Amino acid sequence: MRALFDLFNATPPNSLERRVIWTQAQCVKRSMTLGRPMTVVPHDTAHSALGRHCGLAFTLIELLVVIAIIAILAALLLPGLSKAKAQALSVACLNNLKQLQVCCHLYALDHNDLLPPNNFVYDVNTGQPSVGFSTNVTWCPGLAPYDATSANIERGLLFPYNRSVAIYHCPADKSTVHTTNGIQLPNLRTRSYNMSQSINGLPIAPELYILPPSFQKESSIDNPSPSQLFVFIDVHEDGILDSLFGILPPGWAPMFGMAEIWWDLPANRHSQGCSFSFADGHVEHWRWTAPKVFKEIGQDIAGDGDMKDFRRVQAGVRPETRSF
Repeated sequence: MRALFDLFNATPPNSLERRVIWTQAQCVKRSMTLGRPMTVVPHDTAHSALGRHCGLAFTLIELLVVIAIIAILAALLLPGLSKAKAQALSVACLNNLKQLQVCCHLYALDHNDLLPPNNFVYDVNTGQPSVGFSTNVTWCPGLAPYDATSANIERGLLFPYNRSVAIYHCPADKSTVHTTNGIQLPNLRTRSYNMSQSINGLPIAPELYILPPSFQKESSIDNPSPSQLFVFIDVHEDGILDSLFGILPPGWAPMFGMAEIWWDLPANRHSQGCSFSFADGHVEHWRWTAPKVFKEIGQDIAGDGDMKDFRRVQAGVRPETRSF
């Protein structure tokens, strides 16, 4: 150590040799403190040893231990981070539905208690516009798989109450639009939500045409109660089309001999769950008993777990009480 300092004092100030010797002296001092051996690079090889003048280094075993610790920490943290991200997306989705529900209520306040019209609907059996279809008298027109812009959302009757198009799209919905010819486009879809068939402030079908029972006025919602009647629902990305969510109303199966099938399929993207808003203004996340896997429009109920979920959603719409 003393020899290094003597050599340091003998070299010209500000020279490369002096800087190298000073660094080596510091390394030796540190090595002595740590109790580890230190090899000093000879002065005549100082230039070539500039990049490796300090003998302190990790051994291979030490490096492997560090890598193993990092891998273990990553394995512990990544699932938690993924879960936190999924939870954040679910909360954002619920917030969107809350905003839409507020718009629905404000519309009723402005229109003498009348609920928003909900007439942009296609027939499950024919795939064509249903009786009473309208692109103007409805809360939101447009076909979600094909709408590459927000133009249809902006034409909807709820848009003036909140001019953010983002609240119509679930942040966890990564599906993209495509053309009517099936060409996939990179644009994310603009809408992920539908309004329940139980909400229709201005049905415009012919009088003799039997529509699913719905409420026309906000104050008339009584069965189910406002806290149980869902208004907006997160729809499965592979099945969403128009802006009305349909499900066989309670009472129609025995009355009309109709099969119990999913007319529309709820979303499954929130940890095997779905988000809803309700007529009293609150929002909920439901976890499904059975995963919702889209197969076709009007698909069969897949087993007991799926039937349990079907009954749960069905209980959130207006039942049939009319006589025919």
